[in-house]
Amino acid sequence: MTTSIDAVLIMGVSGCGKSSVGEALCLRNGAFAIEGDSFHPAANIEKMSAGIPLTDDDRAGWLDTLAAELQKAIAAGQRPVLTCSALKLIYRERLRRAVPGLGVVFLELTRDAAAERVATRPGHFMPASLIDSQFAALEPPLSEPLTLHLDATRPVDDLAEAAHLWWRQHSSD
Repeated sequence: MTTSIDAVLIMGVSGCGKSSVGEALCLRNGAFAIEGDSFHPAANIEKMSAGIPLTDDDRAGWLDTLAAELQKAIAAGQRPVLTCSALKLIYRERLRRAVPGLGVVFLELTRDAAAERVATRPGHFMPASLIDSQFAALEPPLSEPLTLHLDATRPVDDLAEAAHLWWRQHSSD
């Protein structure tokens, strides 16, 4: 098992701040951002926009695409940060098979806080009605290797700094 982090996955339920923390982390350490939502096929976006939760089958090709993007970034000498819900262990394992040195930052948020954030978030395809399905699917990475748990209610800069220091601690550079 590897103990060095080559790429970071920032994961959690919708509204936990994955994109904001990922962007702040990239600015802090010159990493390459991969926004998972940007890679959803149109059919997935249509389902979520209609309030229909995605299935494991819906996510399979999307996760394979994200894994390939991580590999491509690493091969190009970049340090990628992927923002992706990755709610289930099987999703994280799929990404780890592609990138064994994948560190995971879990942004933990309560159901009420997530619902409030999603309800007030402008212009995103994920409706607040899907929050319950996110929590039903969530398998927190409590005992997984190379995982950092953070309270998503902390300020974005604090979360990015904690992730940056943790990544540096586990870096082979």
